[in-house]
Formats: sequence, C-alpha cells, structure tokens
Amino acid sequence: MLIDRCDIEKFCDKLRADNKKIVFTNGCFDIIHIGHVRYLTAAKAFGDVLIVGLNNDNSVKSLKGDSRPINGELDRAGVLLALKPVDHVVIFGEQTAEALIAEVKPDIYVKGGDYTLDTLPEAKIVQSYGGHIEFIPMVAGRSTTNIIKKISMN
Repeated sequence: MLIDRCDIEKFCDKLRADNKKIVFTNGCFDIIHIGHVRYLTAAKAFGDVLIVGLNNDNSVKSLKGDSRPINGELDRAGVLLALKPVDHVVIFGEQTAEALIAEVKPDIYVKGGDYTLDTLPEAKIVQSYGGHIEFIPMVAGRSTTNIIKKISMN
C-alpha cells in the first residue's frame, strides 16, 4: 500500500501497537534489477513489515542528475509494491531520509553495503531512539546506472 507522507507516523504507531517489527529502507529504485530484488528480500527478512521510502522525482533529479529519473515516482512506487517483500511505500522529497526515519522510527534500518555507520546520514537518528542498522552487500555490477549505460551504447 502507498502511504501518504503525512500519515506515515500514525500508520507506524499502529504497526507498533500491533507488535509488528518495522523494517525500513529508502532509495530511488529507478529501474528495478536483480540487485534491488535481492536487497529488498534480504531487508524483509529482518522483520514483519518492510516499508520503502521512495525518493520523489525532484529529489532523484537532484541526486542523480537532470536525465533521471527514468521512471516517474508513481510508476516506481507501483513496481516496488508489486514485489513480494515490499509491504508499503512512502514517497519523500528530501535528499536523505533523516526526517522520514524520525517519523517512521523503524526497528531496523537497512542500507546497502556501500555505506558504513560513518557515511550514513541517517545513522544518528536511528541510534537516537534505539533502532538497529543493517547493511546488505551490493550485487556486483548491478545498478541502474550500468543499465542506462548499456542501453546508451546500443
């Protein structure tokens, strides 16, 4: 289910009241590939409910450049929601998920292995309320950028 940003805090409070372990991750998820699928599957294994924070089109453009996103935010949300491990998606407009994490307060925050505690902007917020951070190894050679480069060469 796509959750409106203004409803996410209350939605998560209800999940916690139902004793659900909340797992949260975030990203652009522009062109879904096997790396994304493995990452989201591994993330879901940490808890009961997987919520994905999805960068809106403007934040993807500011993070990735004027040629991105390839797919619009509602299309990207729809694809994510069709994946078995993803329970809910919330779209956000900031470049980092710090404010959103402060609202969600996930039990487990998951990011790719290209981050460390020192380079993860959201780490301090997660640690401030006693949440746990998990890093999942990246799938080598699999990225949206590589897919775009391959298409551009043809």
